[in-house]
Amino acid sequence: MEKLFKGLVVVLFCGLFLQLITLYLSWPQQMILGGASIAIGIAANRLTDSRDVTLALMLISITATFRYGWWRVHLLIDYFSNRSNHRFSYDSVFMLILILAEAYTVLIMILGYMQTAWPLQRKPILLPVNEDIWPHVDILIPTYNEPLSLVRYTALAAVNMDYPQDKLHVYILDDGTRKDFAEFAALAGVGYITRVEHGHAKAGNINHALTMMHSPFVAIFDCDHVPTRSFLQMTLGWMLADSNLAMLQTPHHFYSPDPFERNLLQYKTIPSEAELFYGIVQDGNDFWNATFFCGSCAVLRRTALDQVGGIAVETVTEDAHTSLRMQKLGYNTAYINIPQAAGLATETLAAHVGQRIRWARGMIQIFRTDNPMLATGLKFTQRLCYLNAMIHFFYAVPRLVFLLAPLVYMLLGRSIIPGYWVAIVAYATPHLILASLTNSRIQGRHRHSFWNEIYETVLAPYILAPTLLALINPKLGKFNVTDKGSTLSDTRFDSHIATPTKWLMLLNFLGLLMAPYRIFIKDPSHPGTVIMNLVWILFNLVILGVAAAVAHEQKQRRGAVRIEAKVPILLNLLNGHSIQTVSIDMSVGGASIKVPTDLTFAIGSKLRLSFPENAGEDEIGATVVGARPGELRLSFEVPTIPEQETLTRAIYSRADAWISSLETKEKDQPLKSLGRVIVLSFYGFNQVLRSLLPERASVQKASSATMGAILLWLGMLSCAALLRGSAETLPGTPARAIASTPVPDAIMQTLTLADMGVNRMIEMRGPHSYYSVRFTLPNTLVPQDATLYLHYNFDATLDPHAASLKITLNRGSAIAADYYIRRRDSYPKSGVAGLSSKVTHEVKKESYFSLAGCGGENDRCFRQIGLLGKGETGVCK
Repeated sequence: MEKLFKGLVVVLFCGLFLQLITLYLSWPQQMILGGASIAIGIAANRLTDSRDVTLALMLISITATFRYGWWRVHLLIDYFSNRSNHRFSYDSVFMLILILAEAYTVLIMILGYMQTAWPLQRKPILLPVNEDIWPHVDILIPTYNEPLSLVRYTALAAVNMDYPQDKLHVYILDDGTRKDFAEFAALAGVGYITRVEHGHAKAGNINHALTMMHSPFVAIFDCDHVPTRSFLQMTLGWMLADSNLAMLQTPHHFYSPDPFERNLLQYKTIPSEAELFYGIVQDGNDFWNATFFCGSCAVLRRTALDQVGGIAVETVTEDAHTSLRMQKLGYNTAYINIPQAAGLATETLAAHVGQRIRWARGMIQIFRTDNPMLATGLKFTQRLCYLNAMIHFFYAVPRLVFLLAPLVYMLLGRSIIPGYWVAIVAYATPHLILASLTNSRIQGRHRHSFWNEIYETVLAPYILAPTLLALINPKLGKFNVTDKGSTLSDTRFDSHIATPTKWLMLLNFLGLLMAPYRIFIKDPSHPGTVIMNLVWILFNLVILGVAAAVAHEQKQRRGAVRIEAKVPILLNLLNGHSIQTVSIDMSVGGASIKVPTDLTFAIGSKLRLSFPENAGEDEIGATVVGARPGELRLSFEVPTIPEQETLTRAIYSRADAWISSLETKEKDQPLKSLGRVIVLSFYGFNQVLRSLLPERASVQKASSATMGAILLWLGMLSCAALLRGSAETLPGTPARAIASTPVPDAIMQTLTLADMGVNRMIEMRGPHSYYSVRFTLPNTLVPQDATLYLHYNFDATLDPHAASLKITLNRGSAIAADYYIRRRDSYPKSGVAGLSSKVTHEVKKESYFSLAGCGGENDRCFRQIGLLGKGETGVCK
């Protein structure tokens, strides 16, 4: 009974929801509804942080989006059902491409809401008090061509985990077979494994190592991901509590800025590009038992790993493929959103692009070879989570479509949306604003507004071909290792990596320059359409400007990244005195520390340091390389393995080393984020001009002059459009008189409803009967004048004081409509006396006529409607 009741509630809700999204409203009514929806959304968002309000905002956003989608589909159906429109034209192709791109974004939005609706926020489970029953764990650190300086501290941190040493087995898996790695492993007391055949890259390296070990649990770390000492204590508890748990993932935290943060000088101002996935998406996946294995910073159950044949080797994203296979067998996966390891982000934009190409190709390979929607053993919600992760990488196509769509009209004069521009604004604005508002609320601390567009714009030209090729043939491509630990000696603009962005920027600038031609010469009767596309182009230029600025690579001369950390330090002087102080920032190469202002230190003097809270009394050596009042800059000297271990425990191994970074994230403010993006876009424009003009002085002048000219031109164009729009609203102003260039008489046409298939008499019965006549003008024509001739006959039995007719007529873009309503006296005059004075008419947005009649129970109403060109005589039948 309870299930039946729930089913009825769901059916009722779906019915009401369907009625709401398909409710037809004129554009003024839609503007009121959309404005009210936006106001309610903003008020609710500010009122409380309740998760219930978040779910309500998702529902409001989905409703606005579906209303927009229904309206867009309805427009296309009307367009293609009109025989006067060519179904196989350029306009048709462009319209279909745009609506397919929009449909993709709506699908991704809905799946994203589903994924992030209820983050699980799983807490750690403590290990048993008795350490004797703690399991053995193999720690695997695969490496291929990375330098030893990078791998060294990952291995030493793994050895120094808080775990019984006889149950902790650390291995370096060296696929490069390097002598210095073998020597280091022997000195550090860690295992060292190589192989003769190097097939299947990282996955093959790990699978080969697994044949040599037998611990019940395996932890895997990329060679630059340094674990904290508490990693196993935070993760293994769940593995012991849930015997069906195959994998537990922790975040990939980065202590260095990614190319977007570094090149735009926005480190710790905006979240990193990877923050969205590890900050909110994985936590949401955990609620649906669909956490992905990410290749590092995770613990896996050996029995489950063996059951799926080890790490998957069929795709280049072997990690996600492996977790999918585990879940197909009924195993659980989990996620704890507490950083317990940290690594290096990609150093250059080129390296970042290469890494994302590999991810995109790999996820599409899984989609083709092991499609989660067709796989057995998965719940429906698990399928959707995996599906979203895979089809997400198709974003290159819609992103490029959105960057080029307004140019179809501005440069080619073709239509992309067959609708009145005010109606487009009325339906699209609530969808866009409510989606942005909801995503800002959900993702606010992990992805700021408008940055998703920037990330996709940078990557779209590069992942387009690999994803499409992988869709056609998933076996194409090879595994590429992402370079880490590199340096840049000079700041430079990577013109090569920015080439697609520059071409897209050029095309949008051409579209911008075409606006005067469109608004004054070609389409003088459509200033609103021009302005709408102009705003779209300006937004695209802002996004492209920031995308270009990301290619301005900032110099990075330090081989080791400095980490802001307040670590207690005991400074041991050569005279036997000690000073308790704290660090300002640290790296494996050196540190800045605070010292009393009355103390002076000579450059080159030697010191000994210890870290009592993290490494006890163990010391390392240091040399003073810089000093100023209250601050000392040191260069570390750690030639021995024990000293390197001490430094590792002080910098990386602290249990709370990375947790504080979660508390200092700036919450998204959409308007502030938009302002920041606009400012950064000018920086990108400047860099592009610099790359084109070699002389710096001339570049600066050209940049300033260009920006000033563009702003002045936009101001003049806006004033002209406003004046033109106000002129069009003056009563009695002929449309031809508004245009700067007259429209040739040769293209003027007169159409009637008969030309569009409306040629029959209509009979209406009952007190609330109505009838609609739909018509669509060819997309190539602009209505100038319209005349409605309405002839009607009424039954003589009608009460003339109760009977009435109501007519609603679409006004189109700028139609001057004349109404001629005549009574055809087929019945005695006494029965219809005064009836014509009760006929009412009003102008609405509908693309059809509507005639409603009311009267006695047995009344009969007939009418004929005709639409004629101005000045034409006769009646359309």
